[in-house]
Amino acid sequence: RVRSSAASDVYKRQGLKLQNEDSPLARGLRGDLNRIAQYVEMAMTYLRLDAETGDYVLKTQDLDPIIRGAVRRFAGEFIDRKLRLRLRLQETGQMVLTDEKWLSFVLEQLLSNALKYTPGGEVSIFWQEPDTLVIRDTGIGIAPEDLPRIFEKGFTGYNGRSDKKASGIGLYLCKRVCDRLGHGISIASAPGEGTTVFLKLGRDKIGIE
Repeated sequence: RVRSSAASDVYKRQGLKLQNEDSPLARGLRGDLNRIAQYVEMAMTYLRLDAETGDYVLKTQDLDPIIRGAVRRFAGEFIDRKLRLRLRLQETGQMVLTDEKWLSFVLEQLLSNALKYTPGGEVSIFWQEPDTLVIRDTGIGIAPEDLPRIFEKGFTGYNGRSDKKASGIGLYLCKRVCDRLGHGISIASAPGEGTTVFLKLGRDKIGIE
């Protein structure tokens, strides 16, 4: 099972080469390469979602390594912004029925959004009983009138209009993937108060391979 396209892997490798360089230019390039890799992955995910031969494999997975892998993807950006943004990550100790590759995609998209719209403060990831993973940031938040439409394809809302690079497809893909996996996703937010994403990961244990 291929986790990402060859093009996306190339951008990731280039980003890794820059990890040992500490300069404003290197930090900017790392962020740009990471975003390009994400756009490639979103395009590939969009194409794969409706394929008749979907590669969903549900297994009971240890959630913490999946979370750590997603966080590692953005470690450079957290380090580069250490004076303005910090990560609070709590071990969950949970086993969940999911597809590791597809859940990783969802987590990476959600972390990318948290980083993009949190210029300072913190991003927290923790478990909420009985079955929910929570990703909370202290960022700019989402306008009330935009919340009902955030999972629509192509919808960018007020934040997206101010960010010319917003694609309006990330949360749409997250919702589609969660639907396929039998997971729930919801978001609570308010302008100036940050955003909280709830990933409901509990489901009946059927179809385990």
